[in-house]
Amino acid sequence: RQDGDWGEWSSHCPPGVLPVCSLPSAMDEHTHLFEADHLKSRTMSVDLQSDSSLQVEISDAVSERDKVKFTVHTKTNLAYFKQPEFSVVRQHEEFIWLHDAYLENEDYAGIIIPPAPPKPNFDASREKLQKLGEGDGSMTREEFAKMKQELESEYLAIFKKTVAMHEVFLQRLAAHPVLRKDHNFYVFLEYDQDLSVRGKNKKEILGGFLKNIVKSADEALITGISGIKEVDEFFEHERTFLIEYHNRVKDATMKADRKTRSHKNVAEDFIPISSALSSLGSLDTSPLSKNLLKLAELFEKLRKLEGRVASDEDLKLSDLLRYYMRDSQAAKDLLYRRARSLSDYENSNKALDRARMKNKEVKQAEANQQLSCQRFEKLSESAKQELTDFKVRRVSAFRKNMIEMTELELKHAKANLLLLRNCLSSLREEQ
Repeated sequence: RQDGDWGEWSSHCPPGVLPVCSLPSAMDEHTHLFEADHLKSRTMSVDLQSDSSLQVEISDAVSERDKVKFTVHTKTNLAYFKQPEFSVVRQHEEFIWLHDAYLENEDYAGIIIPPAPPKPNFDASREKLQKLGEGDGSMTREEFAKMKQELESEYLAIFKKTVAMHEVFLQRLAAHPVLRKDHNFYVFLEYDQDLSVRGKNKKEILGGFLKNIVKSADEALITGISGIKEVDEFFEHERTFLIEYHNRVKDATMKADRKTRSHKNVAEDFIPISSALSSLGSLDTSPLSKNLLKLAELFEKLRKLEGRVASDEDLKLSDLLRYYMRDSQAAKDLLYRRARSLSDYENSNKALDRARMKNKEVKQAEANQQLSCQRFEKLSESAKQELTDFKVRRVSAFRKNMIEMTELELKHAKANLLLLRNCLSSLREEQ
């Protein structure tokens, strides 16, 4: 790991954490952001690891200019692992490789594959810091320091969320009774060398895009008016529900993001107000100066409080909604695979009828029909359990996060009220 020479900036960092983005150039080099103790407090709880036989976490992460390296730490007492505790270093492309390996495996067609973690993207934060570093001379030194602190916090929050999503993906796999037994998962966790997985090129990205278009068209044909008729009320209800649920969660995610952004904007707007009041209080020699300085202090405290409100809402609400928007899409994909299997089963029945009418290749048609029937029944049985578990997991996660967010909102509201009361009392004493 290359820590670099950070000079005077390193003296302002908390113990164990390098200056993540004190200067725009800091992002261009290897940046060690945090270790296990820092990770514990930032994860968004989606699924808890209740099975101690296989515990997986991301214990460390290093940010470089164009990639992030995650240290995946595993504790296990399962016999098919060589050691009870080990760590490997993985990159985002290797997480995507593992996700795609599950999707392409026909044995998991009846399982909700956990959504792939999003690609790390710090371009927006880097650009803001770059512009701030260049400066336009319109900010005072105090405003510059506060704005820089806000951008550093924003960059670190994005990084922590990125790590959290990668960790949740692995924990979902480790907690699943079937997915945890996949050979590729063993390799990902235990093989201590580079997996030599590269990112997708433009041709592969275009191929994936076209594949999604074909899938959407096929799904519309299968589930449309002229398509197959669902014979199981459970799956018909789930399909209708998931379509509506996914659209509403998607809409709620966009609204929650706007709400969080508004809180961040308010916090940023408090910076010039506090700075202006502080400057006026320092220049003014009248009795009013003390009041101006107290108001400047009030706005500075309100800025920090408003920033915490935005951070908590982003973690407890926006991130949760965004995750289940992707997870509900994974559940919809499961229903599509089942609908495709049902369509194949019905087509095999028609093929068998035609073979019997022509008295040609009857045995082959019967074998295909029986295989399609078995596959459909197995997939349906697994899918029913998966969708039931998805509901339990979803309700539990939303209940937990909503309770925690409400408690934090009350805490922040009380702190806000206390600040205003104390400020008013202090101003009255000056009269």
